[in-house]
Amino acid sequence: MSMWSKLIALVRGTAYEAGASVVDANALKILDQEIRDADAALAKARDDLATLVARRRILEKDLTSLRDQIVKYEGSARAALGKGDEALAREVAQRIADLEQEGALKAPQLAEMQSAEERMHQTIAATQQKVENLRREIDVVKVNESVQRAQASVAGSGAGANAALGSAADSLKRIKERQAIRDEKFKSAAELEDRRTGADLDAKLRNAGILPGQTNADDILARLSAPKDEALQIEAPALKIEAPKEG
Repeated sequence: MSMWSKLIALVRGTAYEAGASVVDANALKILDQEIRDADAALAKARDDLATLVARRRILEKDLTSLRDQIVKYEGSARAALGKGDEALAREVAQRIADLEQEGALKAPQLAEMQSAEERMHQTIAATQQKVENLRREIDVVKVNESVQRAQASVAGSGAGANAALGSAADSLKRIKERQAIRDEKFKSAAELEDRRTGADLDAKLRNAGILPGQTNADDILARLSAPKDEALQIEAPALKIEAPKEG
């Protein structure tokens, strides 16, 4: 295959794929139009059938008229023969022959028209049934298409919601990390300040009960429960005031 032939094949293949994509994307619209075309064809078929029925009825009337005329002329021919007027009887007989010949030509036409009418009735009924079945199937397809679109929309929304929740969780985690780091900074700064001022050492001494001047509940209870003299002795050093020396 030459390069030019390959290029032509590529263009044709691309055009086919593009056409197929367009058809698939508009399948429901195409089906609706095909249903409308089928309905139009059925309407035309019914109109043709009505025309055929009208012509068949006219032909039936013609044949009935021919039979009536034949019956009438047969009576006239018998009457002419009864009067001995053979010439008139022959003329009437010729007329009967012409009517019978015309009837013989029209009778097959009537049979064909009746057969065609029956076939058209069957074809129209079958086609109508097919169209109705197809219309119901299209309605089901449309419902399924709507449901699937809704499911796709919900799935897309759910994916978006999950993504948003994931992003929110990440943001919350980062905020907590920043807050934890900030808390540690505050603690570290406080510890450094305590070291600078000696507050951390005082806290250790206070916890050990070594810090001068520190009292606790047990010390106060012991002082309050001691005898009064001992309490005064305990308190005396705190109340002792030296008098100034003379001279």
